[in-house]
Amino acid sequence: MTDADGAARRRSVLAVVPPARPRKLAKVPFVELADGRLQGVVSSGSDIERVYVSSVTAGSHAYHCSTNNNRPCGGLRGAPCKHLESLADEAVLQYGVDRVARYLRVDAGDGTQTGVELLSRLDARHEPTSAAVVFSRFLRHLAYLEFPASTTVLPELHWFPSTGAGR
Repeated sequence: MTDADGAARRRSVLAVVPPARPRKLAKVPFVELADGRLQGVVSSGSDIERVYVSSVTAGSHAYHCSTNNNRPCGGLRGAPCKHLESLADEAVLQYGVDRVARYLRVDAGDGTQTGVELLSRLDARHEPTSAAVVFSRFLRHLAYLEFPASTTVLPELHWFPSTGAGR
């Protein structure tokens, strides 16, 4: 292996950013800053078999929430619903308020500590988006749970908080 090969290999490795704080996965099993959006999957508060795909677009602050079958959330009544609030809160736990604010292109201001507080600072509007891409990414990540235990780093799972399990 030449130095050029080694340098190229080092540059091609994705840096895994540790979570700002550990979080519980029951309410919001999947959250990511990707595709120009804060997006993720949020469990229903009333039906254990239903999940919602929620997102906020960076810059325009357009938001949407629907079931994985693209049925609109009943809580979208001119403002972000409780699923979007849960998503934002978990994103702040996962990435930190400053990183989420920078990604969404919103001024966090002094004292903003939660995702709900961050959402209140958006000039937001509802704009329907498809849930399919986010939900399929979530399902793909769930497939990793079928793999045997390993100490090999899987950069695609950077959104999973490190809990110290197995150490």
